[in-house]
Amino acid sequence: MKKIRSHCAGIDIGAKRVFTNVEGEQVVSHLTFTEDFYKLRDYLLQHKVETVAMEATGVYWIILYEILEEAGIDVWLVDGRQTKQVPGRKTDVKDCQWICELHSFGLLNRCLVVDSDIKELRTYVRIREGHIESGSKHINQMQKALVMMNIRLKEVLSQIHGVSGMAIIEAILNGERNRDKLVSLCHINVLNKKKDLVYKALEGKYTEAGLFALRQAYDGYYFYQNQISECDKKISDVLNRLGSSGVGQDKKRRKPIRHNKPNVDKLDSNLLNLFDNNDATKISGISDYTWMQLLSEIGTDLTRWPSEKHFTSWLGLSPGQKNSGKKNRNARKKGKPRAGQIFKIIAQGLINSKNIAIGAFGRRLRGRKGPAIAIKAMARKLAEIYWRMMVKGIDYVEQGVSMYEKQIAANKLKTLMKLANEFNLEISG
Repeated sequence: MKKIRSHCAGIDIGAKRVFTNVEGEQVVSHLTFTEDFYKLRDYLLQHKVETVAMEATGVYWIILYEILEEAGIDVWLVDGRQTKQVPGRKTDVKDCQWICELHSFGLLNRCLVVDSDIKELRTYVRIREGHIESGSKHINQMQKALVMMNIRLKEVLSQIHGVSGMAIIEAILNGERNRDKLVSLCHINVLNKKKDLVYKALEGKYTEAGLFALRQAYDGYYFYQNQISECDKKISDVLNRLGSSGVGQDKKRRKPIRHNKPNVDKLDSNLLNLFDNNDATKISGISDYTWMQLLSEIGTDLTRWPSEKHFTSWLGLSPGQKNSGKKNRNARKKGKPRAGQIFKIIAQGLINSKNIAIGAFGRRLRGRKGPAIAIKAMARKLAEIYWRMMVKGIDYVEQGVSMYEKQIAANKLKTLMKLANEFNLEISG
C-alpha cells in the first residue's frame, strides 16, 4: 500500500501517561497533567506534525483534543476497535506506533466530534437523563414503602409521583392520618372517577420503619427534581445562545411532551432557528424534547453523512456484513450509539399506534420476525426521514394506516399479476 499522509503522529492515551509516536522519531511519553499536554503540543509543532490520530478512550481525550485542535493540528479521534493490535504485541509504545502507521496509510475512520456548544449541550442533557433515571429509583422506593404499610396508592393512581400522589405523601409525612382529608387532596378528575378506591387504598398500618423509608425516598426524589431544574437552566442558556439568530418561528401548536418535560425557555423556536425552520416534530413520534436529545447527540450538520444509508449505519440501525465463501450473514454491530437508541425509543412508542403508518409497518414485521427486529427497522425508517428532512428539506406528511394498507394491497396485486403472466394465467374478478 501507498502512504497517503506524511508528517503524522499516533497517540495512545492512558490515565497516567500519554505515549506519542511521530513518524521517523522515537516514542515519547508525557504525563496527563495540563502542563504536560502543552509540552506535547509544542513537541508536535516542533516536528511539524500536521495530523494526529488518537483513540477515543473514556473522557481522557477531550482536553488534549481541544489543545491540539486550537494549535491548528488536524486531530482524528478514532474508534479503539479499529486500532486493535496483533495478539501478543500489545504495549502502550507499540499501540501508538501502530496507530501512527494505520493513520499514515489512511486505514482509520474519523469519529464524530461536534463543536463546543453542542458538546456543552450534550453534557447537560446526558446529566439530566441520568438524574431522571436516578429519580425513578426513588419513585419505586416510595411505592415499596407505601406497600410495606399496605397503602395501595399505586394500584389506584396511574403514577404516585403525580399531583395527587405527591400531595397525599406529603400530608402523610406531615402527620395526617385522616382518610377523608387525604382523599380531598386529590385532583378533581381523580375525585370524580376513583374517590372510593383511593379512600379504600389509604387504609393501612403505619409503621416507624415504613414512614422512615417513605421520607428517605421522598427527599431523594425531590433532590433529583432540583438537580433536573438546574440542568434545565443550563440547557436553556445554551439553546438561547445557539438559536438566537435564525429564520423565524413556526407559530403552529406544538406536540405535547408527556413525560419529563424540560423547563426550557423558547425550546421550540430555538430548535426551529437552528435547523432553518425544518420542523422535525412533523415526523411521527418526535417531540421538541426528543428533538433536543437528537440535537445534543448529532448536532445540526447532517451533511457529514453523504446519504441516509451512511447515517443509519453510523447510528447502528443497519446490519453489518459478515460474508465468508458462500455464506452471507448480517453481523451484529458492536456498540450502541445514543442517537440510535433515541430513535429506537421513539419507534417503541409508535409500534402500537392505530393511526400511524410506521406503526402498521412495525406490527406487520413484528408478526414475522419479532419485536426487536421490528423496532430496529422502524427506527431506521425514522432516521432516514429525519436525514432527508434536515439535509434535503423534504417535508414528512403522515398518510395514515389506511394509505399504508392500500399500498400493501397494491404491491400484492402487482406480484400476483406478475406471477399470472409468468404462468400464462388469466385473473378474473
